[in-house]
Amino acid sequence: MKIKQQGFSLIEIMVVLVIIGLLATMVGPRVFGVLSKGYEARVVSDFATIKTALTTYKVENYTFPTTEQGLEALVTEPQIDPKPRNWSGYLDKLPLDPWKNPYQYVSPADGRPFDVYTLGADGVRGGEAENADVSIWDEAP
Repeated sequence: MKIKQQGFSLIEIMVVLVIIGLLATMVGPRVFGVLSKGYEARVVSDFATIKTALTTYKVENYTFPTTEQGLEALVTEPQIDPKPRNWSGYLDKLPLDPWKNPYQYVSPADGRPFDVYTLGADGVRGGEAENADVSIWDEAP
């Protein structure tokens, strides 16, 4: 009479867990690298959209929104001076950076008419890699 085996032995389970662990250590860093590239692409895309809207705002109103008016001037008509002459709505809503934080805006900024930037994943000035600040004027990654 044969006895049927029911279930797995401890050794078989341990072998499977070791194999899964090895696969996770090889695949994990690659997955996070792909996510990081996706975040960079999202920031570049958002910057292009915002830059187009700001340029259109300037063409129609002869000036960029002030720092006080902020990027919100692209969505709702500013009620503080200088009030735009020909405001027509430039974005339906403001995009958030990939970490769900609002983009920062300054005008004028260090010899440029404006700057739009994100503070990175940590949301504070400075940082490296995913935590680095990224400006609309930085070279595309």
